[in-house]
Formats: sequence, structure tokens, C-alpha cells
Amino acid sequence: MKILYPEIPPYHTFFLETSSKHQVYVEQSGNPDGIPVIFLHGGPCSGTRPDHRRFFNPKRYRIILFDQRGCGLSLPFGELENNTTQDLIDDMERIRHQLEIAKWLVFGGSWGGALALLYAQQHKSKVSGLIIRGVFLARQQDLNWFAKEGAGKIYPEQWQRLVESIPEQGRGNLVQGLCDALWGDDEVAQRRVAKEWMAWSGQVALGSDYQPSPKGEHATELMVKQVSMELHYARHRYFLMENQILDNCGNLVNIPTVIIHGRYDFVCPMEAGYSLHKVLPNAEYIVLPNAGHVAQGKEMIDALVAATDRFANN
Repeated sequence: MKILYPEIPPYHTFFLETSSKHQVYVEQSGNPDGIPVIFLHGGPCSGTRPDHRRFFNPKRYRIILFDQRGCGLSLPFGELENNTTQDLIDDMERIRHQLEIAKWLVFGGSWGGALALLYAQQHKSKVSGLIIRGVFLARQQDLNWFAKEGAGKIYPEQWQRLVESIPEQGRGNLVQGLCDALWGDDEVAQRRVAKEWMAWSGQVALGSDYQPSPKGEHATELMVKQVSMELHYARHRYFLMENQILDNCGNLVNIPTVIIHGRYDFVCPMEAGYSLHKVLPNAEYIVLPNAGHVAQGKEMIDALVAATDRFANN
């Protein structure tokens, strides 16, 4: 059974300048002469954490983490202007050029997995391999499952609290109703819907492990910005055409790819992982019978670390 590698600090951090007001936080850890790998966090909104470095053998990998625009340590936090999917892909290319990397392994989960596939579709020659966890395909049906009809049938109590956080007239289109509250002038309403969206997301992602945590004034303000970013992407359909990711996977079939999906993933149901494997039949497809959505738990960590070890040894 594989476990996370020991904690390591970054040996290099910087803020990537963009052609906008965004400054993107980037860090490197591990072996400067190792195999380049870029880690793509989920959300869109969550940011990276120190443990994300630990999926990779620090003696074998040059580990690159970055906080996507408006996330984590990137500045300004929560900024939505010039914050689209294409902007994030362009930032990845800026990072690659600045670090003088010819090709890299791209590792992403959930939204980060969608971004990994989109990046590879545009920059195939720069990708040495893909590790995709908790497949999110950014289709209308994926958003509907999470925010319309689907996961609410698994956690109806938490779902009802989310629905009741917005005025009754806005409940026919929940995402739009949440956006109306978040971009409205009522600060109490903003905080209420942000709190309930975070609780809903946490419940579906973590299941029985979910524990609500009290938030102070500053944390609540950050939470409103974080949720606003997530819904900024959702209401714009992730700045993609319908089924864009699957429709454009044909040119990726020869890139070494590992797809890892938990059977109990209620954020991104198994159908997404299966559909991705059908268009990438050469990929190694791993279904974890007891795992959920998040990159935690013995089964999920074992699969992810084993996958990075196999890439390092090939």
C-alpha cells in the first residue's frame, strides 16, 4: 500500500506576471533535475496545499504547483475579471516557458482534471503523460447532477438548506438564483448562500466525514469570494462548448494516461470516468471500489502515488 511521500518545502516560489492584473503564485519542490510534473487543483476556486507535493517522489520529480487565478496565494484573491478557462491554460504555458520545461506530466483532479485534458488538447506536444482523478467533464449534465437534479436525492436535508438559502422565485434555476444573491447588494444574503453552498459541496464531497466548521469574519469574506468564483465558472458553463472535452479527446489517445475514479464519487459520478475511458481506450482505467471524490483515504492515495511512481519508473 502506497502512502504519501514525506513533507517537503518548496525550493523556489514566484508570482507569474500575466497580461492582466492577475499575479499567479507558482512553486517548485523536489528535484530540480527531476521529471517535471504540474499539479492542477480543483474548484475552480480551491487552491493548492502543501500535501499536494506529497503525491510525487521528491527524488524523482520536479514538482510544480500553482494557484489558479484568484485562488490560494494568487493575487488579487477572488478576482473574476480576465478569469476564464482559456486564461488558466495560457498561464500554464507561461509557467512552462518561464521554467524552460520542454514537456511535463500533467496531474489533475476534478476541475483540475478537466483543465489537464483541455491543456493537453491545445498543447499535446508539451505533455509527457496525464493522471486524471475524479473525472469532471464540465457538461451540462455534470452541473445538473450537482446543482439541479441528482446529488440532492442522496443528501436531501443538506440540499433543502441550499435551496432555501435563496428567495423562492429564484429556485427554478438554482445556479442563477445563487448568483443573483452573491452579486446582489444584501451582504447577509451573500454570506448565507456562500455558507450553504460550501456546506453542500463539503457534504457531497466528503460524505460521512463532513464536519461543518465555524468561520470568523475574515474567513466568511474569503468564503464569499471563493464561492463567487466557483459559480462564475458554473454560470458561464466553464467557458466551454457543450461536450467540448470528450469531443476533442481523439488527439490524446497516444498520450500515456491514467484515469482514477472512486465508485462512491457523488460529486463526479462514475459515468464521467467511464465516458472518458471510452474515448481514451488506451488509458489505464482504475475504478476504486470504496473511494469517493477527494484525494484522501488509503485507497485513493495508494492509487495516485502508485500512478506517479509508475510514470517515474517508465
